[in-house]
Amino acid sequence: MTTASPARLAELFRFFSRLGLTAFGGPAAHIALMEHESVERRRWVTREQFLDLVGACNLLPGPSSTQVAMALGCTRAGWAGLAIAGVCFIFPASLLTLALAWLYVRYGSLPQAQGLLYGAKPVMIAIIAQAIWRLGHIALRRWLLALVGLACFAAALAGAQPLALLLAAGAILALLAAARTLANRARSIAMLPMALGAGAAVPASAGLFSIILVFLKLGVVVFGSGYVLLAFLQTDLVDRLHWVTQSQLLDAVTAGQVTPGPVFATATFLGYLTHGYSGAAAATAAIFLPSFFMAALVGALASRIRQSPFAAAFLDGVNAAAIALMAAVALALGRATLVDPITWVTALVSAALLIRYKINATWLIVGGAALGVLMKR
Repeated sequence: MTTASPARLAELFRFFSRLGLTAFGGPAAHIALMEHESVERRRWVTREQFLDLVGACNLLPGPSSTQVAMALGCTRAGWAGLAIAGVCFIFPASLLTLALAWLYVRYGSLPQAQGLLYGAKPVMIAIIAQAIWRLGHIALRRWLLALVGLACFAAALAGAQPLALLLAAGAILALLAAARTLANRARSIAMLPMALGAGAAVPASAGLFSIILVFLKLGVVVFGSGYVLLAFLQTDLVDRLHWVTQSQLLDAVTAGQVTPGPVFATATFLGYLTHGYSGAAAATAAIFLPSFFMAALVGALASRIRQSPFAAAFLDGVNAAAIALMAAVALALGRATLVDPITWVTALVSAALLIRYKINATWLIVGGAALGVLMKR
């Protein structure tokens, strides 16, 4: 693991603080921005190394893009780098979401911030498409990997669960690698089922300890990015505990989407609604805490995975599926975002500037957001 020099820590602080303030568009967009900066511009890791981090983090519960940020920080500057990357990526989003929660409680509705998304999301579509193109050359480098990726893309469009696709793709490649290695032995391979517990119930009161237990459980069991979080929040906070109403939950999710950074910052909004500032701090810390430990494990072991032919084959399959999932997300976002000539032109111009002139993606996002605010006034 790389040592934490002051220069590298300062570089991580600047990069992830800026990312936390400008990274709209959800996990796929965040990963695309990190790939653009850490691989293309700064050369911190190779494209293959970055893809392995993405694939491994996609297998973990919790916010996948946040964990990629942490694992990237760990790879770059050890444990201190992991902590700085995670905190700097999470804190701006949580702080902005807390501000929206305060306005929501004070005025009864969210500020009109949809203009930000109207202008910023078309830019993010271009950034995601560019990342898929670059990472796809590595992840789908053989015909078998391309075939697996295409099958996963079709399954994702049909509604298959992301975790199931990742595990299935990895298992297929690992089994084929094992079959090649053990061709002269008995051809019998046993698969062990995986099970995941849902955690214990908590008392139906919005005390700080109850808030910590609920959001800590969510940080451990939620697979499939921040958008899957909505179903878990509905079950726990609305249906079972009755801490918030359906309308309040939807407003909290909206707040998490219109702010940059991880969508899991929705927890900050909900914590504030249930227990004020201390509830916001408790919910935020609890939902992100498991990710620090899991991302540390990925950062420490990622370089060793390739040493095993079976683990490497499994990760190849996972990477192919991860690219397919990013493509499916990009297609869904494109359908929802590119709704008129202005959004189409914004996306196409952004793609041209990225590819031809290699413009810093941050400036494109800021420009798109500003344009969106002006158009929606």
